[in-house]
Amino acid sequence: MFTDSHCHLTDPELLSRMPDVRAAMAAARVDRALCICTTLEEFEAVQGLASDYDNFWASVGVHPDNENVQEPSVDDLVRLSARPKVVAIGETGLDYYQMDERKGGRTVADLDWQRERFRVHIRAAQRVRKPLVIHTRDASADTLAILREEGEDGTGRAAGGVFHCFTETAEVARAALDLGFYVSFSGILTFKKAEELREVAAFVPLDRMLIETDSPYLAPVPFRGKTNSPAYVPYVAQQIATLRQLPVEAIAEATSRNFETLFKEVLA
Repeated sequence: MFTDSHCHLTDPELLSRMPDVRAAMAAARVDRALCICTTLEEFEAVQGLASDYDNFWASVGVHPDNENVQEPSVDDLVRLSARPKVVAIGETGLDYYQMDERKGGRTVADLDWQRERFRVHIRAAQRVRKPLVIHTRDASADTLAILREEGEDGTGRAAGGVFHCFTETAEVARAALDLGFYVSFSGILTFKKAEELREVAAFVPLDRMLIETDSPYLAPVPFRGKTNSPAYVPYVAQQIATLRQLPVEAIAEATSRNFETLFKEVLA
């Protein structure tokens, strides 16, 4: 019924109790999950989960905020994306959150390595025709600009993909949609101070929306502050159902169908 389109199940706490995690998923009617890779060093573990369980899939990529890790090449990503049940490239994108020029910290110019890494992922995704999983934080203008520069316009050689754990404005959502991307919402949508984000969730077309947990992070209300789990993704769906005055089953059906449409190899 429900699909968690983005989770990090190689987290030690979740991995150590995988039978319980999977039992909780089944009880909550969460049928599938996409396990996200954030470094090449962890790829074997991420892809291993997808190989071990018939309702898990995997991505390959290096998170924009990870430093002092193996730097991916286009060829690395292309090669690893050919492994069984790898359906996406990422998590990739830009993250300027830690930057603080006023305190003598890094500037935008100092993060050129992030932008180059992002371009590598886009080029790999376009080569293998697999969607991108986009992370953007305090960097939406540059994220959108680079996608456009690399030909991500929803046509031709574009890979497409999803802006995961969306926390930006309606204008950014509209721009992402115009480029052919999906928009995914997490447990943040349930937070008390997330009123503006709920307005964005009400705006995004239901046929271009995904839901996720981003486990083990960002557990939804009423579990906020605890370890998140794919079993909690129905709480995200329920929040969207409330916003749209629809049955939660309609949100589950639409977002699961969108997952299949975007990550075509899930049904292969």
